[in-house]
Amino acid sequence: MTKETKPETRPWNVQDYLRTPEDCAAFIEAAIEEAGDDPAFVAKALGEVARSRGVASISRETGISREGLYKALSPEGNPSLGTVLKVLRALGLQLQVRPRGEPQQA
Repeated sequence: MTKETKPETRPWNVQDYLRTPEDCAAFIEAAIEEAGDDPAFVAKALGEVARSRGVASISRETGISREGLYKALSPEGNPSLGTVLKVLRALGLQLQVRPRGEPQQA
Protein backbone atom coordinates (compact mmCIF):
# COMPACT_ATOMS: atom_id res chain seq x y z
CA MET A 1 0.00 0.00 0.00
CA THR A 2 1.40 3.41 -0.94
CA LYS A 3 0.90 6.55 1.01
CA GLU A 4 -0.96 9.16 -1.01
CA THR A 5 0.97 12.43 -1.19
CA LYS A 6 -0.63 15.80 -1.48
CA PRO A 7 0.60 18.11 -4.19
CA GLU A 8 2.70 21.01 -2.98
CA THR A 9 0.87 24.30 -3.30
CA ARG A 10 1.76 27.92 -2.75
CA PRO A 11 -0.59 30.78 -1.96
CA TRP A 12 -1.49 32.82 -5.05
CA ASN A 13 -1.00 36.53 -4.67
CA VAL A 14 -2.07 38.89 -7.45
CA GLN A 15 0.52 41.41 -6.29
CA ASP A 16 3.24 39.07 -7.58
CA TYR A 17 1.91 39.63 -11.11
CA LEU A 18 1.42 43.41 -11.06
CA ARG A 19 4.92 44.27 -12.19
CA THR A 20 4.44 46.99 -14.81
CA PRO A 21 2.10 49.97 -15.19
CA GLU A 22 0.49 48.05 -18.06
CA ASP A 23 -0.19 45.06 -15.78
CA CYS A 24 -1.72 47.37 -13.18
CA ALA A 25 -3.85 49.22 -15.74
CA ALA A 26 -5.15 45.95 -17.22
CA PHE A 27 -5.98 44.60 -13.76
CA ILE A 28 -7.91 47.72 -12.74
CA GLU A 29 -9.69 47.91 -16.10
CA ALA A 30 -10.77 44.27 -15.79
CA ALA A 31 -12.00 44.93 -12.25
CA ILE A 32 -14.08 47.89 -13.44
CA GLU A 33 -15.60 45.78 -16.21
CA GLU A 34 -16.39 42.91 -13.82
CA ALA A 35 -17.61 45.06 -10.92
CA GLY A 36 -20.97 46.03 -12.34
CA ASP A 37 -22.47 48.29 -9.69
CA ASP A 38 -20.10 47.17 -6.91
CA PRO A 39 -17.67 49.99 -6.08
CA ALA A 40 -16.11 47.89 -3.28
CA PHE A 41 -14.87 45.43 -5.92
CA VAL A 42 -13.04 48.25 -7.71
CA ALA A 43 -11.70 49.67 -4.43
CA LYS A 44 -10.29 46.26 -3.49
CA ALA A 45 -8.60 45.91 -6.90
CA LEU A 46 -7.11 49.39 -6.60
CA GLY A 47 -5.90 48.44 -3.12
CA GLU A 48 -4.16 45.35 -4.50
CA VAL A 49 -2.34 47.50 -7.04
CA ALA A 50 -1.41 50.07 -4.39
CA ARG A 51 0.00 47.32 -2.16
CA SER A 52 2.00 45.92 -5.08
CA ARG A 53 3.64 49.32 -5.52
CA GLY A 54 4.03 50.11 -1.82
CA VAL A 55 1.36 51.83 0.22
CA ALA A 56 3.93 53.99 2.02
CA SER A 57 5.09 55.59 -1.22
CA ILE A 58 1.50 56.00 -2.46
CA SER A 59 0.66 57.62 0.88
CA ARG A 60 3.52 60.11 0.57
CA GLU A 61 2.62 60.99 -3.00
CA THR A 62 -1.12 61.41 -2.39
CA GLY A 63 -0.93 63.04 1.03
CA ILE A 64 -3.34 60.40 2.37
CA SER A 65 -2.27 58.46 5.46
CA ARG A 66 -1.39 54.80 5.06
CA GLU A 67 -4.22 53.89 7.41
CA GLY A 68 -6.60 56.03 5.36
CA LEU A 69 -5.52 54.31 2.15
CA TYR A 70 -5.87 50.84 3.65
CA LYS A 71 -9.36 51.71 4.87
CA ALA A 72 -10.51 53.40 1.64
CA LEU A 73 -9.09 50.66 -0.59
CA SER A 74 -10.34 47.72 1.43
CA PRO A 75 -13.29 45.55 0.36
CA GLU A 76 -15.41 47.54 2.86
CA GLY A 77 -14.01 50.87 1.67
CA ASN A 78 -15.82 53.49 -0.32
CA PRO A 79 -13.13 55.87 -1.59
CA SER A 80 -14.11 59.25 -2.97
CA LEU A 81 -13.46 59.96 -6.61
CA GLY A 82 -10.73 62.34 -5.45
CA THR A 83 -8.98 59.53 -3.59
CA VAL A 84 -9.25 57.22 -6.59
CA LEU A 85 -7.78 59.87 -8.90
CA LYS A 86 -4.92 60.64 -6.49
CA VAL A 87 -4.06 56.96 -6.14
CA LEU A 88 -4.20 56.38 -9.90
CA ARG A 89 -1.94 59.40 -10.48
CA ALA A 90 0.52 58.13 -7.84
CA LEU A 91 0.57 54.78 -9.64
CA GLY A 92 1.36 56.49 -12.93
CA LEU A 93 -2.10 55.71 -14.28
CA GLN A 94 -5.05 57.80 -15.40
CA LEU A 95 -8.78 57.30 -15.61
CA GLN A 96 -10.09 57.03 -19.15
CA VAL A 97 -13.71 57.07 -20.26
CA ARG A 98 -14.94 55.76 -23.62
CA PRO A 99 -18.28 54.77 -25.07
CA ARG A 100 -19.44 51.35 -23.95
CA GLY A 101 -18.54 48.62 -26.43
CA GLU A 102 -15.85 50.70 -28.12
CA PRO A 103 -12.63 48.70 -28.52
CA GLN A 104 -9.67 49.69 -26.38
CA GLN A 105 -6.99 51.71 -28.13
CA ALA A 106 -3.58 50.08 -28.35
